[in-house]
Amino acid sequence: MTLPFTQWPYLPTLLRLGLALAVGLFIGVERERRGKESGLRTFAFTALLGGIGGLLGDMYAIVALLLIGLLVVFLNVNSLRSGHGVELTTSATLLLTGFAGVLCGQGHTLTPSALAVIIVALLAWKEPLAGFSIGLSEVELRSAILLAILAIVIYPALPEGAIDPWGAVEPRTAWVTVILIAGLGFINYILWKIYGSRGVELTGFLGGLINSSIVISALAVRVRETQGQLREPVYRGMLLAVAAMAVRNAVLLALLAPVGLAWSALAFGLMLLTTLGLAFLRHPRSLPAEAAGAPALNFTSPFSLQSALKFGLLLLIIQVAGILAQLTLGHVGIYAVSFFGGLISSASAVAAAATLGQHGTITAQVAGICAVLASLASVGANLPFIISANDRALVRRLAWSTGIIALAGVVGLGLQVAFWPAIQSIVAAAP
Repeated sequence: MTLPFTQWPYLPTLLRLGLALAVGLFIGVERERRGKESGLRTFAFTALLGGIGGLLGDMYAIVALLLIGLLVVFLNVNSLRSGHGVELTTSATLLLTGFAGVLCGQGHTLTPSALAVIIVALLAWKEPLAGFSIGLSEVELRSAILLAILAIVIYPALPEGAIDPWGAVEPRTAWVTVILIAGLGFINYILWKIYGSRGVELTGFLGGLINSSIVISALAVRVRETQGQLREPVYRGMLLAVAAMAVRNAVLLALLAPVGLAWSALAFGLMLLTTLGLAFLRHPRSLPAEAAGAPALNFTSPFSLQSALKFGLLLLIIQVAGILAQLTLGHVGIYAVSFFGGLISSASAVAAAATLGQHGTITAQVAGICAVLASLASVGANLPFIISANDRALVRRLAWSTGIIALAGVVGLGLQVAFWPAIQSIVAAAP
């Protein structure tokens, strides 16, 4: 609603114009720092013009935006005459600043503020964004497009609700989980690509967010290639990959079934603390990591349609198997399915258990235990890759560390069982 023309409340009017001025100054500072002709004052005036238009009403807001468009035309004509070319970025920024000012004048606060932050971030990160886009390969670009197709095109076309008599198969719910896993993997791949060459430990952690088994296998190869020279950093890298796997599974459980995380937080916490403690505990026979860089992990693509379909199929299989096991064997059946599913893909097993818990097929307690069991199974599944390093000292140390991590998870589960009544009262009292 627009304010009355004859008598505007003093404080609301001042706040709206003040926010418009702040937005304009915030964006103008970045343009001024870049040495642009349209700088601090130009953007402040543009935002105030939009703010006045928003205060006066829709017709005046349209007039204000037209005047800003005329200003953009004069700006580009002057730039062309001086031989500097068209100022496309500054022109677009001026138009967005005018729209933000209109929103401020109409009484919006969050939207224009968020818009200003996004604009300044895009302007300030010009070089990193340009370098990143130029460095994108065709495979990575196609992966991003496929991910967008999965989220924007395929998801709306899927039927809503369950399509089977037991209520186990819900295409949209399963597809949301597929998109979530694929999106997390894509983001983690980008982080690994940016920071992966900075060290074995960082490579192990960022790679572990994608697939801990791939990381541990690649690190084992590097140990063989360097004849044990990378033993100490590889040891930490492998443990950090396990820690990343636990973090990923806990976050996945929190996103899909937040209550389930309350029933597994102690187990995940003990596993994570134990893993980090073992990773950074100095060994008396540890070797320095001189003259050796980070391993080149073989992540050929951040995301592919084939891997997404495989994950979705595995997720549905685990869900259906879990329901059938729950109906025939009770909780023991769903625990067994989660454990053996974790040997193949802990992310799939955790997502399946969390989805079942979200829909009430199993309780939050059972979903939390299933997530921990899948993570423990994933820890054990890495042992063959560790042994492939052919380094007795490293294999022995990692075998002990893996056993201690698994023991920490089991102890955490035992403590959660012992203190279930207290935890339940806390969860029930939570808002």
